[in-house]
Amino acid sequence: MARKNQQALILRAQLGDLNALNHLLLVTTSNARRYARRHCLSSDLDDAVQDALLAAARRVRALEPLAAPSGQLYAIVRQECGRLFRSMLSRESPEERRIEAYLAAKTDLQLRVDLCAAFESLPAHHRRVVLMRDFEELTIAAMSAALEEPPSAIRSRLRRARAMVSEYLLGDGPESLFAPQALLWEPSATPLE
Repeated sequence: MARKNQQALILRAQLGDLNALNHLLLVTTSNARRYARRHCLSSDLDDAVQDALLAAARRVRALEPLAAPSGQLYAIVRQECGRLFRSMLSRESPEERRIEAYLAAKTDLQLRVDLCAAFESLPAHHRRVVLMRDFEELTIAAMSAALEEPPSAIRSRLRRARAMVSEYLLGDGPESLFAPQALLWEPSATPLE
């Protein structure tokens, strides 16, 4: 985009023109993705781009049309990548120790059975997004296109599905494998004689 056109677009967006703001975000998305690929973990890429564009939209009035907007976007993306990375590192918690204990106590076969049971416990729409993201390794955008749903809905469903699997496996839910009362099978109503 020519520099004068970009400056005019920023000025219109700052004055409250929603079409100009949408066009500005559309134009800067590819740059944001490129910057995020350089600074983020691959699993955080989509989240960082979305958060950075949201932050840029909120700060549109602070953008300086005569300065390099790509430099400002670069700084926002780098900040979001750092925030996501720090949040990942700060997750060392008692739950991490429970996960390690759980994994150490199980054989590979037991882990596979438990994981299959956890996936089977998920509702179909949650199971589908986990399989698409973690096994087929599709991006959020590709999943959104395939399921014909907005990326925000896909992200939300994916987070909820992963939380449900964690609850199932680690004992935070009623069907937990860690809970002493949990059974992998239900006894028949009539005993065998």
